[in-house]
Amino acid sequence: MSQFSFEAENNHHRSFELPGAKPHYNPDRPGQVEHIYLDLSLDIPNQSYHGTCRIRLLPIRNGVDRLTLDAVNLNIKSVEVNEVSSKFDCDGEQLFIQLPQPTQVGVRLLMAIAYSVEKPQRGIYFIQPDKHYPNKPIQVWTQGEDEDSRFWFPCFDYPGQLSSSEIKVRVPKQFVAISNGELIDSTEDGDDKIYHWLQQQVHPTYLMTLAVGNFAAIRDEWQGKPVTYYVEKGREEDAKRSMGKTPRMIEFLSEKYGYPYAFPNYDQVCVDDFIFGGMENTSTTLLTDRCLLDERAALDNRNSESLVVHELAHQWFGDLVVIKHWSHAWVKEGMASYSEVMWTEHEYGDQEAAYYRLLEARSYLAEDASRYRRPMVTHVYREAIELYDRHIYEKGSCVYHMIRAELGEELFWQAIQTFVRDNAHKTVETIDLLRAIEKATGRNLTFLFDQYVYRGGHPDFKVAYSWDQDAKLAKVTVTQNQVTTDNANNLFDLKIPIGFGYTQQPTPHSPLPTPHSPLPTFTVRVNEREQSFYFPLTEKPNFISFDVGNNYLKTVSLEYPVAELKAQMEFDPNPISRIYAAEALAKKGGLEAVNALSAALQNDTFWGVRVEVAKQLANIKLDQAFDQLVVGLKDTSSFVRRSVAEALGTIKTNESYKALKPLLQDSDPSYYVEAMAARSIGAIASANLDDKPREEKVLKLLKSVLTEKAGWNEVVRSGAIAGLAELKTSEAALNLILEYTKIGIPQPLRLSAIRALGKISVGQSAANLEAILNRLATLAKESFFLTQVAVVVALGQMETPKAISILRSLADQTADGRVRRFAEEEITKVSLHVGTEGTLRQLREELDQVKQQNQELKSRLENLEAKSKL
Repeated sequence: MSQFSFEAENNHHRSFELPGAKPHYNPDRPGQVEHIYLDLSLDIPNQSYHGTCRIRLLPIRNGVDRLTLDAVNLNIKSVEVNEVSSKFDCDGEQLFIQLPQPTQVGVRLLMAIAYSVEKPQRGIYFIQPDKHYPNKPIQVWTQGEDEDSRFWFPCFDYPGQLSSSEIKVRVPKQFVAISNGELIDSTEDGDDKIYHWLQQQVHPTYLMTLAVGNFAAIRDEWQGKPVTYYVEKGREEDAKRSMGKTPRMIEFLSEKYGYPYAFPNYDQVCVDDFIFGGMENTSTTLLTDRCLLDERAALDNRNSESLVVHELAHQWFGDLVVIKHWSHAWVKEGMASYSEVMWTEHEYGDQEAAYYRLLEARSYLAEDASRYRRPMVTHVYREAIELYDRHIYEKGSCVYHMIRAELGEELFWQAIQTFVRDNAHKTVETIDLLRAIEKATGRNLTFLFDQYVYRGGHPDFKVAYSWDQDAKLAKVTVTQNQVTTDNANNLFDLKIPIGFGYTQQPTPHSPLPTPHSPLPTFTVRVNEREQSFYFPLTEKPNFISFDVGNNYLKTVSLEYPVAELKAQMEFDPNPISRIYAAEALAKKGGLEAVNALSAALQNDTFWGVRVEVAKQLANIKLDQAFDQLVVGLKDTSSFVRRSVAEALGTIKTNESYKALKPLLQDSDPSYYVEAMAARSIGAIASANLDDKPREEKVLKLLKSVLTEKAGWNEVVRSGAIAGLAELKTSEAALNLILEYTKIGIPQPLRLSAIRALGKISVGQSAANLEAILNRLATLAKESFFLTQVAVVVALGQMETPKAISILRSLADQTADGRVRRFAEEEITKVSLHVGTEGTLRQLREELDQVKQQNQELKSRLENLEAKSKL
């Protein structure tokens, strides 16, 4: 499953376990479910259905006279066991079946449960047009993970039970019905059509699916197996553009995992209003239709490609090899996320993959720093869906990469292939991965799992360097700075490679490595709070590379001299090391750093480094940075142009505005560059400074974007909304945003406007603030998951106690555990802000003025010093 992330502010590692959290275990197993058969008739206009669920169960112990199934808000009509009518009872959460006679080992039970459902809250979703959205397609689709299958059919709803499955469904004949496995029959009956699907390989209930709609089917194949893309009619080219690499991905993953794709076909169905990015139902993945790219979006959007390979990877990790309990979800989600890295490496090269890993690591690090810190494996929670966070996705990916680095290429893939082969069509826990590694390689990696999986956190290194010319010794001092609130021993024990680089060309008398060649490397054991290491070298190195290859998940601060940082930023072969050097250089500040970063912005061969260099240039806060940055707006990479546009938004001057304005008036090939330009223009106009564009001029420009630039997923217009939200004291900007929160506005744009209400609220008058709160209170009553999340995001940015009451009401009323938890976290965040809004606003304005004055003085001083050296 690929889903959305939530972020909060720094809380010094607030506990993951909220009040009400408790240990969760799989229930006792009365028997093995062998087969589930659903026979359903849909009444789409009335958002209801009825039918029968048949479950074949093989008892594994004698004397069980009562079975308990999960069945939430299902209207149970009757229950038969082996064709004998049976007594039953329901409490709205579970179905209790009294067996006609106690179980006997080896004597199968066939339960037939007749039931109906009207307007379900979860599990199965009916999508229909209405007066506000008349062009919305008619669709029905399901979503089972984590424990939502119980909302659409009675079952033993936990991942430890694996069975084959079968779905027969009656729908109006203009629709297509897609489910797991193979379509074994389809027949017309009057105005209806009956589809019959069979999934022969065993899988858990949460991976059973149904998708109904008036889809176009684009046919492809891999080694004779059908590969089909289902999309709304008219979007066939977008489907090919977005999912067309699927057969090559199947080939790639089959080879990497050492196990050919296991199912008879692979379908991907793009549906409207999907609540996740994607869901890896066995052989039939559902995807949000927002992943479909038009030609312009495809220029610089690889998110869809990553989403496709992520969900495909689950067909092995998650569907073929199934987690036994939710607490081990990292095993599948981490590998699916790491498969994004693997595919990037395969398709685009090592540097792209390294940068992708850095972005994944940052995503986890942000959650660890600002939301909570937790072990990756924990069974203590309120709802299992709480576990689906940056710890199991991005940190999980980083853990797999560390395993790869520890074992080496050949042994890593031997271990992964052993794990898949040994556990195909079975359930696993984390320990099974460790066992497979040891079986395949002889290596015991418990030490790595103990540090990164079974406890929270990561090392925070400070690395200092000095050179002793007389002794020809390089001294590297490594300090572990991570702290915990419980004073536990949280030191990491790792073997870190340290490399030394040289920039001059080798000669017969000085056979030193050339730039970008492998570095002379020494591996040291880092296991104390502070350690110094001494390395005898024939010549002073030009730069130092800590953790060569950057394989370990960590944060790191480099305390090197400016010369060494400049050399590393230019010559280190690893792009992440060059980025770390750029960050350290920017912290040093000064004109020398600006010039070095400017050279990297223009000359580094990898766009990812140029993206990061642009950010660091803006951080230096010197006037000279603007002249060097603006050149990046001509970069051939749209990723770099977007980063430069963002950086210019932090330089709040009229010159920045003039540089960005053409991106909106004349357009950029990239949607994302235009969107960032719109946002940055709003940020520039928001500054309480003399040298800035007039607010009226900016409002007119952003309003023209909203009027004229509707397009793919509303990316550009959402950027304009973000720009308006920067104008925190503008009533006109607020009124524009409010207009776009109305129902009927395209959903992506409406969600952006809802989120923007929180940001703009902090500078508004009391009357306007009340209007914002009233609008959010109304929006909070909508049941759509993404609307609720947007409301929580908005309220979490506010600085008034009235936001807390709306958050509390939403947390109490929502049916979604993710929204409930996020709302509760934001209540804590808002509580910290209450009573400070006026003071904060004044401090922000004063700080902006002080920063501008300081920047002008520093810039003049740097120019004088530069001239004095001539």
